[in-house]
Amino acid sequence: MNERHDARVLALLVLYEADTAQHPAGLVLQRHLHERDDVSAETRAYTSELVSGVVNNLALLNAVISECAPDFPVEQIAPIDRNILRIALYEIKSALVPVKVAINEAIEISKAYGSESTPRFVNGVLGSAAPKVAGGPVNA
Repeated sequence: MNERHDARVLALLVLYEADTAQHPAGLVLQRHLHERDDVSAETRAYTSELVSGVVNNLALLNAVISECAPDFPVEQIAPIDRNILRIALYEIKSALVPVKVAINEAIEISKAYGSESTPRFVNGVLGSAAPKVAGGPVNA
């Protein structure tokens, strides 16, 4: 894979643990990075950016998810699914990557880590949410 994909997966693992075990995300991140000596500097940096960005923008990201998936309260969305959404929305909000890249990566990660219905759910929510955080329509 590539460095950014690896960073997204590592960020997902960190955020999932922080979310489900109620551990501080910063400490979880430090532990994961300490335990992995095979992670490149670029992957470490981007993982840190994603984790801190999601944590610092959690209320906004959750509000967008709630607005775009009103039938699924954020706290009732599967932890993997909601953290995949949070990472992608943060990337879109911060213009770290093009909107299409964020959505495609989220779908690919959801195929590997989510349930059978996760890719479709993630695609639907991000398709609706991306214009709200990116500030314009998405040409998907």
